[in-house]
Amino acid sequence: HWSEVEADTAIDYLGTAKDSDKPFFMYIAFNAPHDPRQAPQEYLDMYPVPKMPMPKNFLASYPYRDAMGAPHSLRDEKLAPMPRTEYAVSVHRREYYAIISHLDAQIGRVLKALDESGKRDNTYVVFSADHGLGVGRHGLLGKQNMYDHSVRVPWIVRGPGVQPAKKIEAPIYLQDIVPTALEWAGAEVPGHIQFESIRPHLAGKGEARKAIYGAYLGKQRAVTKDGYKLIVYPTIKKARLYHLVEDPLEMKDLLEEGSARSKKIAGALLEVLRSLEKEMGGSLEIEAEI
Repeated sequence: HWSEVEADTAIDYLGTAKDSDKPFFMYIAFNAPHDPRQAPQEYLDMYPVPKMPMPKNFLASYPYRDAMGAPHSLRDEKLAPMPRTEYAVSVHRREYYAIISHLDAQIGRVLKALDESGKRDNTYVVFSADHGLGVGRHGLLGKQNMYDHSVRVPWIVRGPGVQPAKKIEAPIYLQDIVPTALEWAGAEVPGHIQFESIRPHLAGKGEARKAIYGAYLGKQRAVTKDGYKLIVYPTIKKARLYHLVEDPLEMKDLLEEGSARSKKIAGALLEVLRSLEKEMGGSLEIEAEI
């Protein structure tokens, strides 16, 4: 299995690194849980289809899918029938959970090898992912959307000076690993790097970003700020507003209620989004009816 092959490679490398005083760097690019999700049978047996819970934000079909940049014509969105059925989603979630559990076991093997190498106490370990997946939530299977289940990923750090079990609420970008790793290595961070080291956050001195920007092609834009998220589909000038604190599953579009307060919040977020579009080097004219 590819996850086992990748872990074997990492373990072999650690076997050579333990005999050297030189610093080392590994980027262990596991493919799981990307499709095709082919976990060993023993892991599939851990998650029987009849016992798989449906996500609370399951939808048979996403209402604005045609404005999302044709995600339903892409490979991963074609893996289940449309409209979605509960049975198909249950099968996919079984395979998803199984291959994640198998991946966890391989990561455990790598961490055990790190311990045995004697390098644990002076090695930083970062666990993250390039994206999440819908797997039935909001009627989506893949990643081509602005919902938290697809754009919000784990970011776990273990290493010298890192306080165990501490949770930092400041929002970061996945690409913040680049300047962070360079600083850990004692290297200079090039001026063209647009992202920020998280080392100040680990030391309890970090300044949180005021807003987080999201984009997919010229079809989707999003901004998260002060506990709210605004999603915009510019081609149809459609906006959706969610209060992530009260509605973390993003099930209640506040703009559908039509209140003056919701419209005011959405309007302010739209201006922040337009500003971030320019800051990120984008040229999309973001219009939405609020």
